[in-house]
Amino acid sequence: MDPDADLQQTDSSTPAESTDRPSRMTRQQILTLLSMASVNFSSMICYSILGPFFPTEAVKKGASQTVVGLIFGCYAVCNLIGSLVLGKYIVQIGAKFMLITGLFVSSCCTILFGLLDRLPEGPAFISMCFVVRSIDAVGFAAAMTSSFAITAKIFPNNVATVLGSLEIFTGLGLIMGPPVGGWFYQSFGYEVPFMLLGCLLMIMVPFNIYILPTIEADPSKNSFFKLLTHVKIVLICYVIFNLSAGLGFLDATLSLFAIETFNLSPGYVGLIMLGLSLPYCLSSPLMGYFTDKYPATRSWFMVTGGLLTAVGFCLLGPVPFLQIRSQLWLLILMLGVIGFSLGMTAIPTFPEIITCAYGQGFDEGLSTLGMVSGLFGAVWSMGMFYGPTVGGLITQHLSFEWAAAIQGGLAFLAAFLLALYYLFHRPQQQSPEDGSRQTDESTPLLNE
Repeated sequence: MDPDADLQQTDSSTPAESTDRPSRMTRQQILTLLSMASVNFSSMICYSILGPFFPTEAVKKGASQTVVGLIFGCYAVCNLIGSLVLGKYIVQIGAKFMLITGLFVSSCCTILFGLLDRLPEGPAFISMCFVVRSIDAVGFAAAMTSSFAITAKIFPNNVATVLGSLEIFTGLGLIMGPPVGGWFYQSFGYEVPFMLLGCLLMIMVPFNIYILPTIEADPSKNSFFKLLTHVKIVLICYVIFNLSAGLGFLDATLSLFAIETFNLSPGYVGLIMLGLSLPYCLSSPLMGYFTDKYPATRSWFMVTGGLLTAVGFCLLGPVPFLQIRSQLWLLILMLGVIGFSLGMTAIPTFPEIITCAYGQGFDEGLSTLGMVSGLFGAVWSMGMFYGPTVGGLITQHLSFEWAAAIQGGLAFLAAFLLALYYLFHRPQQQSPEDGSRQTDESTPLLNE
């Protein structure tokens, strides 16, 4: 079956047609869904393998805790810049070419990162970590930006449903990355984890060349800065910032804390990190289904999730003034609380911003979805820079316990401000037009 023919058929269908009669996914849609799932999984597993062992390896090579945080943080900065620039010129570059090139660049950088241990310790090793990590971030931004565009183009009436399903594979990549990376590092050394997963990512290149069609899209004429004129969107962005900052903080500091406090090997540190990613992966589909079925609960899901996140970070160390001794079971339990609360808080943010955008008069379609996605990615990248950088600095000068408590305080502040907004701003009655949008967005991918 011709991929371009399938794509043309998808574009020519209308929402009315999709709801009037049962329809099944075309062969091209199924292949594209498999492709996007494989891209999300392979990209995230390559991203998350560093946590259990790289901070320790970098310290051996002469890097301080602050420098380790900067190495993690530079990835977020370059990802932010790359997402904005590549998102602006995705039409000129081409979505398919951008995705394939991004995968190729990211796979090469992953393999190259595994060779850095051969460099002498000190400035040579540290500088090359920054260079390779920065280029890898641009490749990752290209793959993720084009992935969203292709998904929205081929599934025009089910964008939210498909992206929610793909989040499962993102979670699986985050789950498998730390234990796989830690186990291979402990068994075979520094190079093998990067070589193996880099080659896995490289396999995605010919796979996507074969199955993906050439995508054409109209450039967006709007700016996402207009979204920031709404107070609710600003508060939700602060929530997103705190979520990513917390994850970035844990990436850069948790492994060293666990190794020094509990005398664990990198392999066991990877297993401990399952306590964070597994609850998120399991809870995300459930939270997405519940908040789609009952949209009014999204606000309090975000508030409750933020409060749980604050409690989790304060007891992660735990915070010194509680006079509670650090224990491994408590650390794992609080990671589980943080992972579950991450699903509660993060999943409702995207549809909430879309609802606010429609309320401000933004047109429904790919342009608005692209702006919301760009805003989400930009704020998430800011948090991923702040978390490792500032968190690493606080950990170096104070302690991990105090750094985690400060992160918990920021999460509490975000939940508190959002709760105040919802208490003093009663939701307006939904218009029929908004109801039709909600109905269309929650239309099942496969009608039975």
